Amino acid sequence: MPLAKSPSTGTLAMIHTVPGLIPVLEPLARQNLPCWATFNMLDESLLRITIREGGLSAATMRRLTCMVWSAVDAGADAVVVTCSSLGPAIEAARLLCPVPLFRIDEGMAIEAVGTGRRIGVLATLRTTLDPTANLIRCTADRLGHDCAITSVLSEGAFERLSQGDAEGHDRMVAQSLRDLAPQVDVILLAQASMARVLPSVREAMGTLPVLTSPEIGMRHLRKALTA
Repeated sequence: MPLAKSPSTGTLAMIHTVPGLIPVLEPLARQNLPCWATFNMLDESLLRITIREGGLSAATMRRLTCMVWSAVDAGADAVVVTCSSLGPAIEAARLLCPVPLFRIDEGMAIEAVGTGRRIGVLATLRTTLDPTANLIRCTADRLGHDCAITSVLSEGAFERLSQGDAEGHDRMVAQSLRDLAPQVDVILLAQASMARVLPSVREAMGTLPVLTSPEIGMRHLRKALTA
């Protein structure tokens, strides 16, 4: 991966498929990269089409690559894509990207692999499960760790949230967390939107680590861009 133009300052582009992540990640970017400017790019259709088609198409991968290049043309010294479902497209674009290109879930995968061997992945979108599990496997191989992955889909929860039933979404995700907890050493929430459930299940989780991508992801960017 190419180095940023400067280790202490620059411009970070954040590419989103969910508008609600912008107010979550903006303050985290300011906190972790205070000398970096940021700008956001949003295209909800990238995720919607991936959900509708059941996976990443070549057209969607090409469109995301064009967004990355557009961010670079706009002056970005680094780019982060905040949608885990687009992971394979990010990996493909990274090979030729002239600036550092990140997945928001990279830091979370590194922390999970270093936390325990039995890793649980919980998602509300089927299109997110495989990219997240594959990222964990690749990370474990790269770091020389052994891991066993248990992937769980909280079926129907994403649809509830999309229809405005936040309470129904939260109940389903919370139950999935409680069911998965006894089987693993650490749990990854594959989508940032699921983090809202954590306060309601903290007691049930006990000391089991439950990782989410926004905070960990931004700490990973800080380490990579200011090293």
